[in-house]
Amino acid sequence: MQVKISAKGPKIGEPLLQYIEKRVSKLERFLSNIDEAHVELIVTNAKSAEHRQVAQITLRSTTGVILRAEERSPDLRTSFDAALDKMVRQIKRYKGKHWASRVRRAEQEAEALPEAIPAEEESDGHVVRVKTFEVQPMDVEEAIEQMELLGHDFFVFYNTETDGLSVVYKRRTSGYGLLLPQIS
Repeated sequence: MQVKISAKGPKIGEPLLQYIEKRVSKLERFLSNIDEAHVELIVTNAKSAEHRQVAQITLRSTTGVILRAEERSPDLRTSFDAALDKMVRQIKRYKGKHWASRVRRAEQEAEALPEAIPAEEESDGHVVRVKTFEVQPMDVEEAIEQMELLGHDFFVFYNTETDGLSVVYKRRTSGYGLLLPQIS
């Protein structure tokens, strides 16, 4: 596993960097197929001193799964430890869902797919950021799981059932929505 540590703000001391690398490398005990771990330490100018030190941990596995945890506190080491604990819980949750029987997943999908809503009209805004990413072939259930693990409101994926790009999203009321684009 490759461990990358980056810092934004004041320079981070060598003892803290060694501590972080040692603790992150132990995550392989929980999930053996981790390809890369990226730890980002950020010191912000938040009004509250309790939220100034931010630690983000992002794991990428050889199977394309991405796990992310972020925590804030008055101390970088405390933020890192809290984010690492959160990451361990996410790994355990992922492994529990990942190793669940395929039969149960198939039954849940067969019950009902979330209904898709039409896309809203775009505003005349300007593009301020472009982000590229790799999409992994997966089914709807795996995409929902990946979205939850990342903590996002939507997730773009290559749908193996329709052989095309799809978007799964959290609905405001409850449940999930699925967008299936069609070329007209």
